[in-house]
Amino acid sequence: MEKKLLLGDEAVALGALHAGLSGVYAYPGTPSTEITEFIQLHPLAKERKVHSRWCTNEKTAMEAALGMSFMGKRALVCMKHVGMNVCADPFVNSAMTGVNGGVVVLVADDPSMHSSQDEQDSRFYGKFAMIPTFEPSSQQEAYDMMEAAFDYSEQQCLPVLMRVTTRMAHSRAVVQVKDEARPENEMNYNAVAANWVLLPANARKRNDKVTAQQAQLEEDAANSKFNIGPSPVPSLVGRGGKCPLGIIASGIAYNYVQEALNSQLSTLNFQLLKISQYPLPKKLVRDLLNNCEKVMVVEEGQPFIEEQVRGVFESQNIQGRLTGELPRTGELTPDCVAAALNEELGVKNEESGINSQLSTLNSQLVVARPPQLCQGCGHRDVYAALNEVLKEYENPRVFGDIGCYTLGFLPPYRAIHSCVDMGASITMAKGASDAGQWPAVAIIGDSTFTHSGMTGLLDAVNEKANITVIISDNLTTAMTGGQDSAGTNKFEAICLGLGVEPEHLHVVVPLPKNMPEITRIIREEINYKGVSVIIPQRECIQTFKRKAKAKKQNPL
Repeated sequence: MEKKLLLGDEAVALGALHAGLSGVYAYPGTPSTEITEFIQLHPLAKERKVHSRWCTNEKTAMEAALGMSFMGKRALVCMKHVGMNVCADPFVNSAMTGVNGGVVVLVADDPSMHSSQDEQDSRFYGKFAMIPTFEPSSQQEAYDMMEAAFDYSEQQCLPVLMRVTTRMAHSRAVVQVKDEARPENEMNYNAVAANWVLLPANARKRNDKVTAQQAQLEEDAANSKFNIGPSPVPSLVGRGGKCPLGIIASGIAYNYVQEALNSQLSTLNFQLLKISQYPLPKKLVRDLLNNCEKVMVVEEGQPFIEEQVRGVFESQNIQGRLTGELPRTGELTPDCVAAALNEELGVKNEESGINSQLSTLNSQLVVARPPQLCQGCGHRDVYAALNEVLKEYENPRVFGDIGCYTLGFLPPYRAIHSCVDMGASITMAKGASDAGQWPAVAIIGDSTFTHSGMTGLLDAVNEKANITVIISDNLTTAMTGGQDSAGTNKFEAICLGLGVEPEHLHVVVPLPKNMPEITRIIREEINYKGVSVIIPQRECIQTFKRKAKAKKQNPL
């Protein structure tokens, strides 16, 4: 065994490679991006020619992974939590098809919305789809779980969902890793077509089978090495022979509980149940409830476990996010977990109070520094030109999208009026135009356009919607670190293929010296009563700098 210092994302990636991975399929999204990047650069992946190119979106990633599984090989799908919404159709249906080679779907949730529109909890997708779910509580578990998840996927002929959160993905720890990787699966033709062709007659049979599997999945969770059942009843017990407090902890929250209680484990009277594999192991929960007067659920994200415990056991003594002992939204912290547990256990926490005071003082002293577009960014010139033209119109509306350019909402530009989800700018502009709005402008990035904007543009073309679409092309997926963009050098052809009229398709270079030309084109196309597309095209300043530095260091 070798020891390595790894991010949670890197532990996931290395665990997958060592488990015999043949392909990773992903669309970049914080906090999941580093998984695919690690695999792309790893010598073993290059030696084995593991597939690792970025996909156009999460749906195509999931479907390609199912194709690899169909041929008997192991595939990993990676995304952030909102990407799970994009791939929901194939993900949910993958329980009906089952798998041939193992499939693990890694989703990185973002409590407190550090770089996201919401803080949805992806564990609900696993329950909804009747798919087993793993949730590591450490980087070591993240590494170990990958092999276990692939093995379990093939054993149960189901995909496995693995859920991490931002702190797990982006924090480092020492991980013991294997010296040798498992060989890749050989390609085979064992996939049964009747399972994979989801005609209603076939799907009904699979639905019955998957539903019947749930009892076995729950039993496996109860016996899982990743779920640590409640300890025996302590000698110090409360009234009625029960322990005063039981704690259910999952994922990274388990670490916060350990940190809060570690120094006092020998004196405090509690029992602890760790859950890292789902479906919810009701047997372990029942044992804890029978042993304890009340139970506190400590979990990162939404009250997934807490709601199930309340619903199944109808106990009035369940505490957690729903009852206010822990915050209902946002990330948990060691301090807030310690405060909640110490309150229940009757422990004074003076140190926590001091930390809280210092935190409050620091928040008052530190000046907020909101993010802004990079100096030299082409998006700046696009917004400057757009704002210059839109001053001439009454109540213009600009519908934005997901990417660096979303920062155009902030000063000094204040240029966009909406940003809902990937690709929504074009379809929202169309809907606003349908309602009578004019001008209706959509601004979307190059990677976002190919991710989920093309279908919206086709809708607009088919109905001859009176909108102006700006595809701000910086030749990369800039917001997540400069990954390849699927449509680079293809946007004119794509737009023409979707039916945009050639005379209303323009490519411009967003530079101050070109401002008169750009403002003229924007003005003319806003006044055109139909669909027009303007493509400001200039390389991201950050990727340009990186390439220039690399070229200087390696001139040949």
